Amino acid sequence: MATPKTPRRRIDSQAGRAAVRNWRASTREPDLHQPSAAIAQDAAPTVDRTTLATAVRFTLEELASRAPGQALEVRVPPFGATQCIEGPSHRRGTPPAVVEMSPVVWLGLVTGRVTWADAVAAGEVDASGERSDLSAHLPIEDL
Repeated sequence: MATPKTPRRRIDSQAGRAAVRNWRASTREPDLHQPSAAIAQDAAPTVDRTTLATAVRFTLEELASRAPGQALEVRVPPFGATQCIEGPSHRRGTPPAVVEMSPVVWLGLVTGRVTWADAVAAGEVDASGERSDLSAHLPIEDL
């Protein structure tokens, strides 16, 4: 099998990390007495739409660079989607494995404020397909 190619970067690393930091600063710290998925939805970030979009797009690029492949499509509407994870790739139509969630849940997952298990259990993540479990890839360290 050929080595998966790394997608081209569109978001500057410094700008992306700054957007993630700004999002993190705009949300409440986790309350240990609440399920983590509820924390993400209750966080109500106060960052502007551009910062939110940059943080989402940058973290999707980070996931794709750290877990290259085309077996899974991760969708965070309305800001972006990426393909990642090694395995069978798709070229047209709906991919065999798809994960979709809101921007707030996605950023909660990548920053470690929300666990994969809690987000899935709370119904905040729509995941289908055999490679749709992202728990081994989240949170993304060094953001």
